[in-house]
Amino acid sequence: MAGRENWSSRRAFILAAIGSAIGLGNIWRFPFKCYENGGGAFLIAYIIAMITAGIPLLIMELSLGHHFKLAAPLSFRKIGKKFEWVGWWAVFVGFVIVSYYAVVMAWGLNYSVFSFTQAWGENTKDFFFSNFLGLTDNPFHLGGFRLPILISLLVGWILIVGAVWKGAKTVSKVVYVTVFLPWLLLIVFVIRGVTLPGSLVGITYYLQPHFKELLNPSVWITAYGQIFYSLSVGFGIMIAYASFLQKDAEIINSSIIITLSNCATSFLGGFAVFGSLGYYAHISGQAVEKVLSGGPGLAFITYPTIINNLPFARIFGIIFFLMLLTLAIDSAFSLLEAVSSSVRDKFGWGIKRSNITVALAGLIVGLIFTTGAGLFWLDIVDKWIEFFGLCAVVLVECIVLGWFFKLDRLREYANSYSEIKIGKLWNYLIKLILPLIIFALIISETIKLISKGYENYPNAALLIAGWGVVLCLPVLAMIFSSVGKKGEIVSEKVAIPKSPFINDIGFKRFNRYLYSILILGFILAVFIILSFYFVSLKPLIIFFVAAYIFLTLIGGAIYFTIISIKDDEKRDEWAKEAFPEK
Repeated sequence: MAGRENWSSRRAFILAAIGSAIGLGNIWRFPFKCYENGGGAFLIAYIIAMITAGIPLLIMELSLGHHFKLAAPLSFRKIGKKFEWVGWWAVFVGFVIVSYYAVVMAWGLNYSVFSFTQAWGENTKDFFFSNFLGLTDNPFHLGGFRLPILISLLVGWILIVGAVWKGAKTVSKVVYVTVFLPWLLLIVFVIRGVTLPGSLVGITYYLQPHFKELLNPSVWITAYGQIFYSLSVGFGIMIAYASFLQKDAEIINSSIIITLSNCATSFLGGFAVFGSLGYYAHISGQAVEKVLSGGPGLAFITYPTIINNLPFARIFGIIFFLMLLTLAIDSAFSLLEAVSSSVRDKFGWGIKRSNITVALAGLIVGLIFTTGAGLFWLDIVDKWIEFFGLCAVVLVECIVLGWFFKLDRLREYANSYSEIKIGKLWNYLIKLILPLIIFALIISETIKLISKGYENYPNAALLIAGWGVVLCLPVLAMIFSSVGKKGEIVSEKVAIPKSPFINDIGFKRFNRYLYSILILGFILAVFIILSFYFVSLKPLIIFFVAAYIFLTLIGGAIYFTIISIKDDEKRDEWAKEAFPEK
């Protein structure tokens, strides 16, 4: 499409993609998954999942979007007309998520106001569930709309639409605030968290490695599930975002920087969370495991309690909920953009019309989550859609691209643009290994939910909001793929550079990183083995595990960013030679 908007710069694109990946789950989900699945040992499984699944999948989606210059549905239609529904399935999963994610944003907006007066009082649990949510006794007792939440939901959607008002052009400006600000505020909370009395005990719970857990298949399933959950793959976001890249844009190194930045944020967030929980346990005279709470309970019950006991409590309350809002809004407007760009491609609508229409639909769908029973329905939908919806979409994406498209062609396309190059192992990961891992994830979780249920909810509620929603989405996707424009899709011509951006040094750059983390991992393993013979070394294990993860994630992000900065100077000159008509 000749009039397709572009990012203002590569930096803006990377920040937007990082902002989409980094969300509330980095703060209230990841640290507790780590604690529950072996602590520091889980982090090692998480790093392996990041390298074997996170980076390859992100490369796949960015390459696809950049190659066809279309959002997810029509990108898949370019592979084959019968596959358009796969793209719609992905964006519908994202649409359902943003419909309730906006409600969580509305909670944050309310609590941002409450923080000025600490309106939650001393009994933060009763305030959140009774006074604020008006929680009923079961999902089928709706209890009416909660007016403060409803008003904040309207405000939230106005903010979300405003962030993408002119598409990539507006987002290119907004992300400099919505990405850097939460990073800055997170650093403030990390410093505050680790310097509080009792914080070391909490951090020990977070990082203490239980290596025998690496023999437990469920730990690996959780690690891969967390990677899928946190990187915004499978929602159509990254395909849409890549479609707005300039013709000569970098792909693979951008994927790596985005992945490492997201995972590093999760890792650092754990220090803020568990440092604060250690302090809470210290002042309340309880063991840390007694105050552990993930999900909304952490943000809206535990943290307000902790804030009540901090010096300058109101200031820290304002900072905390401002951080939550900025974390949430990036993810929310990226989900909106994934859907609205798909609508624009399919029906030829303008940016504002598509954004407003999708937002209104999301607002209507989200109304049920503003009722007294809203938390129940939100919890069920979130569990099913984030797991089954997401994993199923990624599985089908891998099958379509791996078996019905020439992966070598896509890999060579990405390599020709990029500062880093990938080999044929990527093909096998997408075509064989990842589908098997995802299939195992789905089977394992299905058996668990069928046999044990979920949070004692009535089976009827699970059938409606869980299985019902998940099964309806691919059907709706097939219906959407059969309406609208017929025939050949008009899009920008696929641009193949006359020469690759870099020679085989691109392979060596990635290998250096892999060899470095393998060597560091070997040193860590030797130290762990020695600790069994020299007991005095055991207290240092946490430090060495943390240092290894820090160097792998933050050190890696710095390494690849330096490559990007150095090579950006060469890109304009290369583009003139690679695309003479430019």
